[in-house]
Amino acid sequence: MDPVWQGLLNVLTPHYLLLMAVGVAVGSVVGALPGFTATMGLTILLPFTFVMDPTSALVLMGALWGSAHFGDAIPACLVATPGTPSAVVTVIEGHQLVRRGKAAQALYTALLASALGQLVGGFSLLALAEPLARLSLQFGPPELFWVGIFGLSMMASLAGQSLLKGIAGAALGLLLSTVGVAQTEGMVRYAFGLPQLQGGVELVPALIGFLTVPEVLGMVERRREERYVAEYRSQPGALWDVFRETLTKPFLLLRASVVGVIVGIVPAIGGPVASLAAYNEAWRSSGKRAEFRRGSMEGLIAAELANNAVAPTDMIPTLALGIPGSGPAALLMAALLLQGIQPGRNLFTAHATMTYTFIWSTLVSGIVLFVVGLAMVRLLVQIIRVPVYLLAPLVLTLSVVGSFAVRNNFFDVGTMVVFGVLAYFLRKMGFEGGPVVLGLLLGPIIEPQLMSSLALAQARGSFVEVFLLRPYSALFALLTLWSLLRGLKGWQMMQRVQPATPAGPGG
Repeated sequence: MDPVWQGLLNVLTPHYLLLMAVGVAVGSVVGALPGFTATMGLTILLPFTFVMDPTSALVLMGALWGSAHFGDAIPACLVATPGTPSAVVTVIEGHQLVRRGKAAQALYTALLASALGQLVGGFSLLALAEPLARLSLQFGPPELFWVGIFGLSMMASLAGQSLLKGIAGAALGLLLSTVGVAQTEGMVRYAFGLPQLQGGVELVPALIGFLTVPEVLGMVERRREERYVAEYRSQPGALWDVFRETLTKPFLLLRASVVGVIVGIVPAIGGPVASLAAYNEAWRSSGKRAEFRRGSMEGLIAAELANNAVAPTDMIPTLALGIPGSGPAALLMAALLLQGIQPGRNLFTAHATMTYTFIWSTLVSGIVLFVVGLAMVRLLVQIIRVPVYLLAPLVLTLSVVGSFAVRNNFFDVGTMVVFGVLAYFLRKMGFEGGPVVLGLLLGPIIEPQLMSSLALAQARGSFVEVFLLRPYSALFALLTLWSLLRGLKGWQMMQRVQPATPAGPGG
C-alpha cells in the first residue's frame, strides 16, 4: 500500500488516537501554565520517548506541541496572562471579550481557530513539505531582516489613539531587546554590571510584566465597582454563534492560513510574528475596525489560526532537510536521532510510513484538540466567577511562579515587577503596551540579521544589491512599504470612527 494512505490508516487506530488525546490534554495544561512552554513540555517528555517506537514518540510529541498553543489562550483570555509571546494578541482581544461577559465565546473562538490552524498546518505539511522546504533555504540574513521590519510595520494596528506614542513604544521595545551581549560583536550593552542581564531581557517575565501586572493592578483599582473580573453570563448558544461567526468569513480564514504557513516554513521566525501579522491583516481588511482592541472576534480568530498553523509547518524544513525551524522542532528532531534516524530526504523513502503517519497525526490532532477542548472550556469558563479579591493575588502568584520557572531565577521575578510597574504608569500616560511588546519580540530577529546583511553588503561592495535587488528582499521591502502606507491609512480611518478607546490589556 502507498505509504501516504498507510500512514492515514495507522493514525486512525486506537493506539495513536489515545496517544494524541494524551498529548493534547497534557499540552493544553502545559500551555495554560504561565511561563511554561511547549519546549519545556517536550524537554521533559524527550527522555521517555527512548522506550517508545519512533512513530509513537513523534505522534505524542507533535500532539503536545500543537495543543500547547491553545493552552496559551486559556490564561490569556480569562486573566490576561500570556503563557508565551505567541499569546500577546489573545490577551488584547480575548480578555476584552471576557470582560464584556463573553468568556465562553472567547474560549470557543480560540479553540475553533486553534483546531482550524492545526488542520491547515497539517495539510500544508502533507502537501508542501519538500518544495516549501527548498524555498525556505533561499532566505538569508537580508530576507530575514526584511521579515522583521515587515513585522514592525504592523505597529499601526496596535498603536491606539496616538500613532506617535505607538512609534515611541515600539522604539522602547527595540531598545530593551538590545540589552545584553551583542550576538555579532560580543559587546555587553546596557547590563549595568548585572550578570543576569548579559543574556538579554528574558521574554516571558517581560511579557507578563507588560501585559499582566497592569491588568492585576487595574482589577484592584476597580474592585469597589466590580467584584468580579468580568460579569458571568450564561451563553447556551455560544458554540454555534462562534461556528457561524468563524465559518462565514472565508477570506479572513484564508489570509490567516497563508500567513501561518509562510511564517512556519521560515526558520527562526515563529508564532509571535505569525499571530501579529495575521492580526494586523485582519484589522486592515475588516469593516469593523472600531471593535479591535475592544474584543474583536475577527482579530482573535486570525491570530489564533495563524499561530496554530505554525507548529506543523515548522516541521517542513525539519523533516525534508534536517533543519529545525524552532526549539520544539529541534526536540522532535532529537527524538528521531535518539532512535538512530537521521531527518532529511531519507525520511520520505527509508521511513516513509513513519513519516506520513506523523504528518497525518498533525491533521487528526486538530480534531482531537477540538473534542478535548470542548470539555475543558465548560470547566475553565467558571474561573471568572472567582471574586477579584481572590483572583488578583492568585494571578499575581501564578505570574511570579511563571516568571521564576523560566530559568529558576528570582532575578526574572524582579524583571516582571519592574516592567509591570513601568507598564502601569505608561498606560496611565496613554501609551499602549502592544507596540512595546512588538519591538521586544522583533528586536532579536532584526538586529543580528541586519549586522550579517551589512557584513555581506560590505563584502560585495553594494548595499543596494543585498538589501533591495535580491528577489525575496525586494519582495519584503515592497510589502513593508505597502503595509506602512495601508496601515497609516487604516489608522486614520479608525480615528474618525473611533474617537476614544478604553485602555485594555493591550495598553
